[in-house]
Amino acid sequence: RDLGAASQCTKEQETAMTFLGYLTFYDPPKPGIVDTIRELRRLGISLKIITGDSRLVAANISRQVGLAPAPILTGPEIRQMSSEALMERVNGADVFAEVEPNQKERLLLALRKAGNVVGYLGDGINDAPSLHSADVGISVDNAVDVAKEAADFVLLHQDLDVLKKGILEGRKTFANTLKYVFMATSANFGNMFSMAGASAILPFLPMLPAQILLNNFLYDLAQITIPSDNVDPSFMRKPRRWDVALVRNFMVGIGPVSSVFDFLTFAALLFWFRTSEPQFHTGWFVESLATQTLVLFIIRTAGNPLRSRPSKPLIATVLGIVAVGLILPVSPLATTLGFARLSPGYYVFLTAVTALYLLSVEIAKRILFRRFFR
Repeated sequence: RDLGAASQCTKEQETAMTFLGYLTFYDPPKPGIVDTIRELRRLGISLKIITGDSRLVAANISRQVGLAPAPILTGPEIRQMSSEALMERVNGADVFAEVEPNQKERLLLALRKAGNVVGYLGDGINDAPSLHSADVGISVDNAVDVAKEAADFVLLHQDLDVLKKGILEGRKTFANTLKYVFMATSANFGNMFSMAGASAILPFLPMLPAQILLNNFLYDLAQITIPSDNVDPSFMRKPRRWDVALVRNFMVGIGPVSSVFDFLTFAALLFWFRTSEPQFHTGWFVESLATQTLVLFIIRTAGNPLRSRPSKPLIATVLGIVAVGLILPVSPLATTLGFARLSPGYYVFLTAVTALYLLSVEIAKRILFRRFFR
C-alpha cells in the first residue's frame, strides 16, 4: 500500500494491502566446508551443531554441510532428560536445535562425561560459559569481547580449515614430543644401570666427568631437530592421549637393552682389546654416543624405520654428532678431553655392536608399541 507522504505507519493503515512477495535472508555455507568436515571426520573428529534455531532450520543446514543424517535433539527434549540419559544420547546426535543458552554448557559436560575431548566454537555472550567448560574454547576475531576472553584460541580467519591444520600440527608436535621423551627416559635409565654397574666393578671411573658432560651435550644437540621430523600418517590418523604407562614401559623395556650392550662393550674393552684407562673412557664415550643418537631412527616411528623417512635436518644432526664422536679421539682436543686413540679393530666391533643394538631395540619397540599404535 502506498502511504504517500505519511512519515509513520499505524496498525489501522495495514489494510487494503497488495501482496508483492517474500523477503528472505540466505547465509550460504562457506565454500569447501563439506570437504573440511569430511577431512575432520577422517581424522577422528566429529562436528556437532548446537543452535537456538528451530529443528527444521538446523536440519537444513546440517544437510548442506554434509553431516550424516541422525536424530536431532531439541531443547525441550533435553530439558526432560536426566544427566545420565543425556550422556547416553549425546554421542548419537550431531545436531542440537532449539537449545537454550544454559543447555549448551550441559551438553558439553555430557559430551565430556561420555569420554570425549570437547572443543567448542562460539562468538556470543551466552557462549562464554561453554567456552570455559570445554576442553578447548575457540572463538573468532570479530566475536564479543567476553567470548574472546573466555576462549583458549581466537581464530583470525573464520574457516574450519584453520582448525584442521591446527589439529594436524598439534598431532605432529605430540608425536615428536613423544620421540624426545622415549629417547631421553630410556637412555637415562640405561645409563644409570651402566654407570652403577661399571663403577662397582672397575678400579677407575668408567668415564671422566668432563666426558660425561660432553657426551650429554652432544646427545642433546642430536635431538634439537626432532621438532622438524616427519610423522607417520598412521599416527596422524586419529587422536592420541598421553599414556604414562607406555612411557614407563618403554623406559623399563628399552633402557636395560642399552645397558646390556654397554656391558658387552666394557667386556670387549677390558678383556679383548685390553685397553688402558684413557682408551676405556674413549671406547665407552664413542659407543654410548653412537648408540644413544642412532637409536632415534628406530624409536621415531612405530613402523619399519627403513620405510619411514626422517627429516633432512634430523638426519644431518644425528649423523653429524656421531661423526663428531668418532673424530674427537683423533683430534687436537683429544689430550685435553682425556681421550686416547683406539685400534681399528675396535671400530669394527663398534659397528657390529651398534647394528645389533639397533636391531634389538627395533624388536623390543614393536612389542611395546603394538597396543598403543594399533
